[in-house]
Amino acid sequence: MSTPIAVTIAGLDPSGGAGIAADLKTFSALGVYGAAVATALTAQNTKGVFGIHDVPADFIAAQINAVFTDLAVGAVKIGMLGGPAAIDVVAAALDRYRPRNVVLDPVMIASSGQRLMRGDALDRLRDLIARVHVLTPNLSDAAALLGTEPARDEAEMRQQAQKLLAFGAGAVLIKGGHSEGSATDILFDGMEWREFPAERLETRHTHGTGCTYSAAIAALLARGEPLAGAVACAKRFIHEAIRTSPGLGRGAGPLNHFAQG
Repeated sequence: MSTPIAVTIAGLDPSGGAGIAADLKTFSALGVYGAAVATALTAQNTKGVFGIHDVPADFIAAQINAVFTDLAVGAVKIGMLGGPAAIDVVAAALDRYRPRNVVLDPVMIASSGQRLMRGDALDRLRDLIARVHVLTPNLSDAAALLGTEPARDEAEMRQQAQKLLAFGAGAVLIKGGHSEGSATDILFDGMEWREFPAERLETRHTHGTGCTYSAAIAALLARGEPLAGAVACAKRFIHEAIRTSPGLGRGAGPLNHFAQG
């Protein structure tokens, strides 16, 4: 039986809690071989983001070509893209290689509040959505994509999921981790609604939560899980990863990427 392979296309967090580092650890924890394409280098830790250096678009393209012309990629997780040039080369690569599972986590703002995507990239990002199989925005990301305020309850989350699906993704998973009450996520594929509730965990150690969750979904899709099953398993994984976070750093610490949900 061949080893499932997933590739992350995202930024580098040198402290290891988010981006490529978090994704690769998550892939490994879920039994998937991980490859990585760096779109940006960041200077960040648990306390904040102190600098961003975008990788040139032609070099992002070169990295993608190196991976896809050699490895049988089963799933792609896309995270931080930064600017229009990076989005354009990723879109072109998806058109060229047609991977069967693409998870887009529209990373716009870090957990610490710093903006990771330039405003001029939003329209390009909306175009990229039409090429992906599942979009995984949090409440702030969803609002930014739609040019509206964040959803306040599950009814508004459903309304926004429908509007986001119209951009062309195969499915939308709106994450309710930043809402009040239980941390319920809502998945809509145009035909069926599914809810994934979880007890809210009171902790400051949530650095890289969105990256890890979307990477877990991609890993499970690479293993052949159906989307709803992949989300359910990834939800359990991320809940346990937060619950057992090792408490590292002086700010919002990383998760336990080797937790078993």
